[in-house]
Amino acid sequence: MKNTTAALLLCTALLAGAPEAAAAAPAKLNYRCASSVKTIDDAGYSGPWPDNWEIRVQVCAARAGATVYAYAEARWNGPTYPVLDDPTILDGAKLRVQIKQAREGTDPVVIERDFTAIESRMENSDSQGDHNGRYRTPTISHRAAPDALGDAALYLDWHGDGRGYQRHEYTGSPAI
Repeated sequence: MKNTTAALLLCTALLAGAPEAAAAAPAKLNYRCASSVKTIDDAGYSGPWPDNWEIRVQVCAARAGATVYAYAEARWNGPTYPVLDDPTILDGAKLRVQIKQAREGTDPVVIERDFTAIESRMENSDSQGDHNGRYRTPTISHRAAPDALGDAALYLDWHGDGRGYQRHEYTGSPAI
């Protein structure tokens, strides 16, 4: 019993000193979503086989009082490569999720966060070499005035193309 109590006190102390984690979203939020699709060429490959990726991104946002929540989900239908689970397709990939304030002209960013776990998922294949999959970001949140929205951009750095990250913008959520 003493060990359990000591462990509980230690965990509580560690959590109290830990950096603030992302706030959990209320259970029943009414998310409003929009999605769009882009066909993106693997700029690092110039061989004879098809190399285009069809990538759909859905961006969702919801409001609970003054707090806005947003996330993005990417689904892709990639090419078939001869190497299974090839970690050299990309030098980097990230899905950036933003909460913006809807305004006339350019919408100012309230908060943004990059999620890089999408890279390893895109480089994974099934046993036939097909690169199809999905990735959903964690939810971000921030206080925002009315008419805020969620937005997302996909950044891909293809291996061997020498161009670095290329930005691919997707349709943002409706304003909430």
